[in-house]
Amino acid sequence: MKKLVILTGAGMSAESGIKTFRESGGLWEEHRVEDVASPMGWALNRKLVLKFYNDRRRQLAGSEPNKGHLGLAALEKYFDVHIITQNVDDLHEKAGSTRVIHLHGELTKARSTKDPSLIYDIGYNDLNEGDKCDLGSQLRPHIVWFGEAVPMIGEAVKITSEADIFAVIGTSLNVYPAAGLIEYVPEGASLWLIDPNDVPVPPGINVEVIKEPAGKGVEILAARLLAIK
Repeated sequence: MKKLVILTGAGMSAESGIKTFRESGGLWEEHRVEDVASPMGWALNRKLVLKFYNDRRRQLAGSEPNKGHLGLAALEKYFDVHIITQNVDDLHEKAGSTRVIHLHGELTKARSTKDPSLIYDIGYNDLNEGDKCDLGSQLRPHIVWFGEAVPMIGEAVKITSEADIFAVIGTSLNVYPAAGLIEYVPEGASLWLIDPNDVPVPPGINVEVIKEPAGKGVEILAARLLAIK
């Protein structure tokens, strides 16, 4: 069974009503990155940071996977599918995908500020000041903030380097280290890009482009992959 590795970004979940950060009316127009997605923001205004992610969690509770998420989950019947996502939502899992790496953390989890290995599943519940880990320290969102290391990038590189097929869906390839994964795709693997916008690809890399949103794009990708399987 061929290994299909998929890198997804904010555009993957846009059709489920999840706001992207850089779109018109997006999250970064409502908040400065430094205020809600950085260690400094956490230190300066913990209450604002907690409210920001509580709001995101409430929105996620009412969101459903779109055709793109469902289409990727269905491909597990035919391929060894591994999803590497920059998204912090759980829509891939809701759709039925069984192998998902979250590079930037997960909204439905919290972790200790004292021991990062202490991670708790909080579902769609609010996280508040005074909520503590087993060591007695404040819990924080299980999110990789700007300026922090990306713990899962090593595993993502390993999986990417074993891909027979690699697809990029709904990401501008501007955010590193995730954007650098394309450099680890093996020579000879087929490479696909699904996005309605123009996405710059490193020179010398041959990519099949499907210029569609995630839902329609995954449908086209699935049909083409199954035709040449």
